[in-house]
Amino acid sequence: MGGYRFLDDVAIADVAFDAWGADLADLLTAAAEATFAVMVDLAAVPPELSRDVHLEAPDPESLLFAWLEELVYRKDVDAAVFSRFRVTVTEGAPLKLDATLTGAPIRSERMPMRADVKAVTYHLFAVERGQDGWRARVVLDI
Repeated sequence: MGGYRFLDDVAIADVAFDAWGADLADLLTAAAEATFAVMVDLAAVPPELSRDVHLEAPDPESLLFAWLEELVYRKDVDAAVFSRFRVTVTEGAPLKLDATLTGAPIRSERMPMRADVKAVTYHLFAVERGQDGWRARVVLDI
């Protein structure tokens, strides 16, 4: 199972995190959770709406970046935050991501917002496959 941890001393005006997972789908799920945890307490987001996402990319780095960009876009367009992610990745050329996001419209009285993620950056952006799974470093512009 994947996870994440925030990094305090990597970016001064931004938020940085490391994410990891046993496989690429697990890593993408952990990175999505970290991205929305910057914005809201995930436990406070009820499962009121869902969105399907389909992406293709030539490599894991491009897929993670496109995925996180799509999540920020969905937050802005749907005026919603998401706390549950069902992600599958089909290996091949290109890599294919199919996901369902579950969350709720933003209602600050019910789920106080923390920070607004504006964009994913390439600063220190990295994705690596190791013996124990996948790892990534991400810096988000807030």
